[in-house]
Amino acid sequence: MIFHRITPLLLAASCAAAIAAFPTSAAAQQPARNIIFFLGDGMGPSVITAARIYRGGEDSLLHFERLMERTARVKTYSLDYQTTDSAPSMGAYMTGVKMNNDVISQAGARPIAPGKEGVDQCGTNNGTPAVTILELAKARGKAVGSITTTELTHATPASTFSHTCNRDAVYTIAQQIVPGGAGYNTALGDGVDVLMGGGRNHFTPRDDATNPKGRPDGRDLMAEFAGAGYYVAGTRAGMMSAREGRKFVGIFSATSHLDYAYQRRPEQPTLAEMTGKAIDLLSANPNGFFLMVEGGKIDHALHDTRAKHALEETIAFDDALQLAIERMRAIDPGLQNTLIVLTADHDHTMQINGYPKRGNPIIDIVRDYATGEPKKDADGKTFTTLVFGNGPNRPNARADVDSTVAQSDDYHQETGVHKSSETHGGGDVKLYATGAGSASFKGTIENTRVFDLMKAAAGL
Repeated sequence: MIFHRITPLLLAASCAAAIAAFPTSAAAQQPARNIIFFLGDGMGPSVITAARIYRGGEDSLLHFERLMERTARVKTYSLDYQTTDSAPSMGAYMTGVKMNNDVISQAGARPIAPGKEGVDQCGTNNGTPAVTILELAKARGKAVGSITTTELTHATPASTFSHTCNRDAVYTIAQQIVPGGAGYNTALGDGVDVLMGGGRNHFTPRDDATNPKGRPDGRDLMAEFAGAGYYVAGTRAGMMSAREGRKFVGIFSATSHLDYAYQRRPEQPTLAEMTGKAIDLLSANPNGFFLMVEGGKIDHALHDTRAKHALEETIAFDDALQLAIERMRAIDPGLQNTLIVLTADHDHTMQINGYPKRGNPIIDIVRDYATGEPKKDADGKTFTTLVFGNGPNRPNARADVDSTVAQSDDYHQETGVHKSSETHGGGDVKLYATGAGSASFKGTIENTRVFDLMKAAAGL
């Protein structure tokens, strides 16, 4: 037997060769210059599974399942509830602080409902602003953006740039992002670089005839944005014409949220288009950027027990993620300087049930594996694969569910407990990550831990 003596020189050479052979490991130690945080509002595990089957079948994968190699489970409870609402859950991701339901990035705040005009009634000594990762990135000279398919003042986007004790103080939230105006959040420095969403009425003066849900204080925040140097748009065409070198705000609906994906009016951009434009604008900053992208209407469809809408919205969200990865790989090969995280803020009560045969449309009634015939419940009635634990569609006496009706665009799935609106679920949600610093995202973690990991990855 021959033994080889390993000299220090040979050992050093071997280590160098090993390091060179794994450039990804070395690159993972570099700070993430860019962070893109994707939030599928209400996109619990059953929604992901159903969307996967809806899009490509049981053995397929969504884009984010295929393209993002790191996974974790996230606990979602808030400071005061087992089942969170979107405000404290997103606040936990953005600030690392557990907050009460309804509170927007305000540590220690009690949720006090706004007055009838939707104006902040928090008062003094009711919590303190919790610094958000968007604010930290801005302070380091990075470009920052927040885009959504909901109103721009809604809980998820608001938690990136605003601080208030109640998510419904929409007029107060709106004024916090207009540089130089009364009530501006000065932690945003010279302003959020890219803002997109819906709910223009929260930014424009009230007019009883043309804008009855407009601002009661009469301020025209869209004009104030323009006065602060922003390029302001209200349509997809306006967004597409935005160019590097100016901040941008696009609010694509006069009132309320953006349209559902498959009912989208042509003047509204898709979430993927919004994401691509945001990356184009933000990536011009040599210091990097932070971008939050919300697929917010997944949640709205689930509250309304319209599963087909929810699955279509999840697919639109998945398309935005795919575009972002492709765009960033062109800018940053190997994502050596970019961290991309995708997760949900909470679950819902939608479930996949009843032993449907493989290949059966996920939104159809349950069919038998051997015969393909509809299965029946204990009362001899057909039922759908997707059902909700609670919500508005609980008949007093069940009737057969017709297959064609069940697969129609606006069918409302049946529910167990009757409520006017389906509630969130309190279960864990999935998290996916890729790029610089993504290896730290693993196991079962608190939602507040996600902030810590993103902050550490970017060296903020």
